[in-house]
Amino acid sequence: MTRISETARKPFALVRKKRFNLKQGFFLSLIRTFGFAGALTLFVILFFVAYNGIHVISWDFISRPPIEAMTKGGIFPVIVGTVLLTALCMIAVIPIGVTTAVFLAEYSKPGMLLDTVMMSIYTLAGVPSVVFGLFGLGVFVVMFNFGMSLLAGSLTLAIMVLPYIISTSEEALKAVPYSFREASLACGATKWQTIKKVVLPTAMPGILTGAILGTAKVSGETAPIMFTAAAFFTPGVPRSFFEPVMALPYHIYVLATAGTHIEETRGIQYGTALTLIVLVLGMNLLGIILRSRQRKKKTW
Repeated sequence: MTRISETARKPFALVRKKRFNLKQGFFLSLIRTFGFAGALTLFVILFFVAYNGIHVISWDFISRPPIEAMTKGGIFPVIVGTVLLTALCMIAVIPIGVTTAVFLAEYSKPGMLLDTVMMSIYTLAGVPSVVFGLFGLGVFVVMFNFGMSLLAGSLTLAIMVLPYIISTSEEALKAVPYSFREASLACGATKWQTIKKVVLPTAMPGILTGAILGTAKVSGETAPIMFTAAAFFTPGVPRSFFEPVMALPYHIYVLATAGTHIEETRGIQYGTALTLIVLVLGMNLLGIILRSRQRKKKTW
């Protein structure tokens, strides 16, 4: 009887195995299809922008200011303004975001207060950028009397990206094995010494990853700087924090929507967009290099 029952079970086991293999193959094919579709979409966008803008890119285009109602010339002040806005934003937001993440991950205790803070951070991360632009206009431009300036735009971008930096940094800190903390404390180190010498260096690659993505995010924002920092046209680079600046995303918006030279500046629009993409890729590459160097320092 035992042999008969085992023999009878074999066809059912084979059927279940075939069904499992079919499901596994189907979902694997689905994942590959979606992955290929995403990569293809990115390639098509990059190819379209590069194809329409590569003929505009030249040394004069990169090194000269716009002339003749921005229908000719280059985008040098626009590039400098974008770099300054992004750099000042990250200088302002990274210390605050990482410090807040350290407090939430290492010092805060579970409870209603922590849940409220985390819910607020996640809610702010989903607020549209135009709302942050209106906030920056009301607070930095009007209340603090910074005017339309580099400083007002950078602080507005910093507030916009702050929830993202906090959440990514907190996840990087929580990913550090708890045994590292226990080993450090067992050797006589204080909690702050453990965080400074063990936790933060170990979590630094993850923190840098969040900073890289945050840099890419603020580099392409238009609405916040439209209300707080971006000028329609300035002949040169800003000489102080309280001067308006030109920025790549706003420059594209102006060329594509304002004036009577939209078709005449079509090549400049795509050239500016291609420059913005290359600039973001360069910032990301710099962050990836820094992150890889931090990872090489690990010995575990």
